[in-house]
Amino acid sequence: QAEATASAKALGWESKNASYVVPAAWYASASSVDVKDIWADLIPKEQARIQSFRQQHGKTVVGQITVNTMYGGMRSMKGLVYDTSVLDAEEGVRFQGFSIPECQKLLLNAKGGKGPLPEGLFWLLVSEQIPTEEQVSWLSEDDWNLYQEGSSVGAIDSKLAWSHKFTNMLGYTDAEFTELVRLYLTIHSDHEDSSVSAHTSHLVGSALSDPYLSFAAAMNGLAGPLPGLANQEVLAWLTQLQKEAGKQVSDEKFRDYIWNALNSGQVVPGCGHAVLRKTEPRYTCQREFALKHLPNDPMFKLVAQLYKIVSNNLLEQGKARNPWPSVDAHGGVLMKYYTVLSGVSRALGVLAQLIWSQALGFPLERPQSMSTNGLMKFVDSKSGKTGDWGETDYQKVRKFKNIYTLLFQGAFKDLRLNCI
Repeated sequence: QAEATASAKALGWESKNASYVVPAAWYASASSVDVKDIWADLIPKEQARIQSFRQQHGKTVVGQITVNTMYGGMRSMKGLVYDTSVLDAEEGVRFQGFSIPECQKLLLNAKGGKGPLPEGLFWLLVSEQIPTEEQVSWLSEDDWNLYQEGSSVGAIDSKLAWSHKFTNMLGYTDAEFTELVRLYLTIHSDHEDSSVSAHTSHLVGSALSDPYLSFAAAMNGLAGPLPGLANQEVLAWLTQLQKEAGKQVSDEKFRDYIWNALNSGQVVPGCGHAVLRKTEPRYTCQREFALKHLPNDPMFKLVAQLYKIVSNNLLEQGKARNPWPSVDAHGGVLMKYYTVLSGVSRALGVLAQLIWSQALGFPLERPQSMSTNGLMKFVDSKSGKTGDWGETDYQKVRKFKNIYTLLFQGAFKDLRLNCI
């Protein structure tokens, strides 16, 4: 426990109430190769840690909800707990507290490869621990035991690592492609609960739905064009640039093209992030891969120019808080197979969080909604005066209907009196 507390201080987690600040996983035994044994030790301690925290701070106000928050898709509203990953404004996504560069250094690499195994990252997500080689091997064997119960339909090679199995089933034997997929699956595995896919899985899972149904719901969310077309939009934008400016684009021509786009009200896809204030580490990982394996690819050269030029244009324009490239700026250039692969990767994160949500007894997600009229009345009651919000067509029809009903009732009454 003393070692864990010292590590917490080093990470800036020091607190007067260290009993609930130090992650419970740091007390857990890492000797077992079966993650279920680790859960049996870890979950009760984590439950106790959270219970202690809630007893002390359960009524602490975390944030404020405004009318714009409700009409703006609850953007950036803090309303849920999601432990497997957190998006840091300076360092990008952190998996159980570890940044992407830290994961690249600490997680087990594939044999003959230079990138961490996604299986190792999944172990980290579900156990809060950096796994040993034996633990990663156990996880791979457990995965194989669950796959169609050994059916020959869609058979896979059980000797291969998870990423290698996937590329093998796609028909690729190129070691560099497998290395790229391994990198892609790892860095896209989780991105806290703010994404459509993660939140959808979390919501459906809170109903205690089957994990397969929860994941299917996440993929249905990812299928929408807003989250699912980001990589494709970058590739389409670069392809259009090539058509208009040629394949060999000078920096000056590139800069003029960007200014023309910005001045006409367009955006440059792949640049800027809602949270990050630096170049996204996931972009950097893909850039380093491209520099090593395909430095002369025409599309990569365009992305490199984008990285060098567009940020200064956006800063000069003054509208973008973060003009640096995001992960989407590179994903479509490295491969023309984007959103499906994102779904395969995201299975690691959303299902790891589903395990934690159910282990910690998270309840059914059930926020309250308000109608526009109800919200207007609420604002009036808070301000003490009635605002001139106008009438909806529905209100006008209803008012006319009420008047018509009164007139009809009055006419019927007169007719009845005349009959008497």
